[in-house]
Amino acid sequence: MESKTSITIALDAMGGDHGPQVVLSGAQIALERHPDVRFLLFGQEASVLPVLEQMPKLKARSVFRHCEISIRMDDKPSQALRQGRYKSSMWQAIEAVKTGEAAVAVSAGNTGALMAMAKFCLRTMANIERPAIAAIWPTERGESVVLDVGATIGADSQQLIDFSVMGAAMARALFHIERPTVGLLNIGTEEVKGQDDVKEAGRLLKETELAGLEYRGFVEGNDLGKGTVDVVVTEGFTGNIALKTAEGTARQIASYLRAAMTRTWMAKLGYFFAKSAFDRLRDKMDPRKVNGGVFLGLNGVVIKSHGSSDAEGTAAAIDVAYAMAANGLLAKIEADLGDVYAHISSPVVVEPVVDEPDVEDVR
Repeated sequence: MESKTSITIALDAMGGDHGPQVVLSGAQIALERHPDVRFLLFGQEASVLPVLEQMPKLKARSVFRHCEISIRMDDKPSQALRQGRYKSSMWQAIEAVKTGEAAVAVSAGNTGALMAMAKFCLRTMANIERPAIAAIWPTERGESVVLDVGATIGADSQQLIDFSVMGAAMARALFHIERPTVGLLNIGTEEVKGQDDVKEAGRLLKETELAGLEYRGFVEGNDLGKGTVDVVVTEGFTGNIALKTAEGTARQIASYLRAAMTRTWMAKLGYFFAKSAFDRLRDKMDPRKVNGGVFLGLNGVVIKSHGSSDAEGTAAAIDVAYAMAANGLLAKIEADLGDVYAHISSPVVVEPVVDEPDVEDVR
């Protein structure tokens, strides 16, 4: 079981586009930030051990376990379940959370496979039909939690309420906010606008006094960047498009700035004098700093790192994993969901569905 004096993180060392070299380098950076962390490393020994031998500090804080199979980034979730169950590095990292050997699992592997395996191994919480992926979103005020960004395509009113509660619990664990503000993403702030499920979820949240969150009503797309609320809730199709649009826009702006700053010698001179300001802007727009999608609604915590992340991005995902474990995310979600179903009458108990999830690989 998890030690009370340290936090153990199960790490899929084979996940992502770059494999053990980047994953272990990220773990080494995270270890410097969190000296009390321990790692359970899962992967193929021929690939992992030569890299681990070059990192003595990480090796001293890690236990390695050989796995026969590595899930490919292009494997279908159903295929990954059939071939990689029990024997893959991804599955064994998740199973370590189920058995209590680790507090949280982190993988940069195939998103659909990770979600399918996590649902099959950990199962969903009581009354939760489908889990959500929550992302950390940089804003003018700091950071917000946005969910769902790709796990569930479409969501009814009860699922949107569940997402609101789980997102608020994550915000409390990550940002240490006693009562996070929550908004439902909609095409307008007026109560008459939007789909019926969104309007119904808004009505119920408005009428129900919940200790774990403060409902602020509908928010629009431009509120994502403003940081109008601490938690923005939507279904996975819309959330995934919003996430990828934001990432693409950030890259576009960065490209424009680079071109503008190198076009003439006067521009280069101006950049020289304003370099510190541009460095701060680049740091703020760096997607590596907000890496780590959290799977919410499962009986265990799983973090999805971007498949293309470098070592710094991997370390950021591990930072999120550490914060979720250290601040008792699961306990907060369970308590808050209990509060919801105590206020909302006749909840429908849904048996966990183990099928191929509607997940886009948000690498």
